[in-house]
Amino acid sequence: MRILIADDHAIVRNGLVSLLRAEFKTAEIKETDNGADAIDMARDGHWDIILLDITMPGRNGLEALKQMRLDGVKAPVLILSMQPEDQYAIRALKAGSSGFVNKISATDELIAAVHKVLAGKKYISDAVMEKLATSITGMSEKPTHEFLSDREMQVLVLIATGKVNADIADHLSLSVNTISTYRARILEKLGLNNNAELTRYALDNNLV
Repeated sequence: MRILIADDHAIVRNGLVSLLRAEFKTAEIKETDNGADAIDMARDGHWDIILLDITMPGRNGLEALKQMRLDGVKAPVLILSMQPEDQYAIRALKAGSSGFVNKISATDELIAAVHKVLAGKKYISDAVMEKLATSITGMSEKPTHEFLSDREMQVLVLIATGKVNADIADHLSLSVNTISTYRARILEKLGLNNNAELTRYALDNNLV
């Protein structure tokens, strides 16, 4: 079995490798710390499963996943994140993932998710299942931030964690002007005026 892990934190990758080796003793596990390399590795090799972190410099996990699917990569992909699953899991599923696992609980749950995905099924937690059911039955209106693009959502979260435009530009390998444009769009879509209001909105909606 071949497993590809993409996460920009070496400590997290080491933990994932140890966890997976304990369960799949003969597995071949490869690692990378960025989305661009993950795309290339996914395209050039056969993988039984790919684990992608959402937040990586340059191309994030969701962007990498979308590109992999465009490139014809058929391997199942599990998205990993520290972000709340009820906010990001549906985006990941729509992008073509086979499941979403929050890093906070990525121990036994991760192994269970990997086994389920390897069996050709989707891994969806109870929290995500409830959100999906609610959206299907129309029991609640979509919150405004769900109309943001994946990149706008990423910029919103980075702003809410206290990063300035220059830091965000460096993290995402984009220009400062591009980040300023994203920020302006976010403010307009959410009906907000400044970073303080963006941060409050993110906190109130459990985005950080």
